[in-house]
Amino acid sequence: MQNPVFDYDLILKYDKPGPRYTSYPTAPNFRKDFGGADFRKAILDSQRTAPLPPLSLYLHIPFCAAGCWFCGCNVCHTREREKGWPYLDAVRREVDALRGTIDAGRRVEQMHWGGGTPTFLTPEMIRQYFHALRDPFPFEPGAEISIEVDPRECSDEHLHCLRELGFNRISMGVQDLNPVVQKAIHRIQPQETTAHVADHARALGFESVNIDLVYGLPHQTVDDFRSTVDAVAGLDPDRVAVFNFAYLPERIRIQRAIKAETLPPPIEKLKILEMVIERLCAAGYVFIGMDHFAKPADELTQALRDRTLTRNFQGYTTRAGCDLIGVGASSISQLHRCYAQNEKDADRYQERTLGGGWATVVGMTLSDDDLLRRDLITRLMCHFVVYKGEIEAQYGLVWDERFKKEMEGLKPLEADGLVELHPDRLVVTPIGRLMVRNIAMVFDAWLEKGPQTFSRTV
Repeated sequence: MQNPVFDYDLILKYDKPGPRYTSYPTAPNFRKDFGGADFRKAILDSQRTAPLPPLSLYLHIPFCAAGCWFCGCNVCHTREREKGWPYLDAVRREVDALRGTIDAGRRVEQMHWGGGTPTFLTPEMIRQYFHALRDPFPFEPGAEISIEVDPRECSDEHLHCLRELGFNRISMGVQDLNPVVQKAIHRIQPQETTAHVADHARALGFESVNIDLVYGLPHQTVDDFRSTVDAVAGLDPDRVAVFNFAYLPERIRIQRAIKAETLPPPIEKLKILEMVIERLCAAGYVFIGMDHFAKPADELTQALRDRTLTRNFQGYTTRAGCDLIGVGASSISQLHRCYAQNEKDADRYQERTLGGGWATVVGMTLSDDDLLRRDLITRLMCHFVVYKGEIEAQYGLVWDERFKKEMEGLKPLEADGLVELHPDRLVVTPIGRLMVRNIAMVFDAWLEKGPQTFSRTV
């Protein structure tokens, strides 16, 4: 896997709004007439064939004690920790509905908690939430159990509690260690705080300690962010995610506190990304997908080599065969042929669960064409190559007949050096790797169905 080649003029030419393809079709296309009864039926329908896929559980904890101005997540800002108790009751009601629908023989291979800030909850609350999800479902021995933590709100007691319960992976948001940037995004987090959580987690036996960074934040420069990247590499995390700041103030109210003129200009932002890739790869990490870095022995790297790497609403993952079941406000579930998303507002989510546990408000059933295109886009986003013969054999089609229009659409990108069109395969070039979202958009049949708001592709 070659690292991307930076052609600044070409990158800026293709820098336009586009989906991140954590799903296909993307969330803006979910139907508002899809509810809890539809999701329940989709689960039952999916269990009529064998073998039944294992499960991946996701729990969304929406609470944050304070707002970070760059954040685009679904959050509820409050300092009232007691809000965690009625939310737990709602989670239990939703889990009861799911337990009554999901086949009892299906085992959980993966569970992840995100937010918001899961460590907003007290250790005792965490224990109660854990058992609310863990006890009703059979878990595989050695299941991956992970959680996002905020080092500013993750005490030693939190870490001991998490490890005792069986969490084996943690992911920490850092974003940037520069105090000027931290002030500009309303997130003051000293390096010592981050280092303490990382070191203590490792001492407690967590199998994987991961760190998240964000580039494109206000006042960031190449030189200053280099210091952050080097300091983070010095903490020796197992994985590093470096996300592109999606600045959407017209849609995300809290981002209006950030003024556009404080953001790095497009060329500077690209230079920051180029530096990040160079520094982390020089530190021994493998660049995976659009924004992840992992050590050579990591299972994420192995999945990249084996072409089993996939992508879902939590980002890149090795669990391609699982059905994803989301619990909590805004959570999205993904079955083979269905997406279902819960009510986003935490209070309304709790109210909805009073009517039988289901909180689904939007979703969709995928057509055969959707499944085909999702597979294609996933292969492009994860493996940067699609073999025509594999698609033809799996879906019973003739590539050059089915995708005649798309192949014509790829020719301008081929002329610009983004993709190679071989008789048997499509290959994303090192120059095109940063524009892989643009390449995937050629196969997106939903883009023609109406305007949607997306972050910029680079």
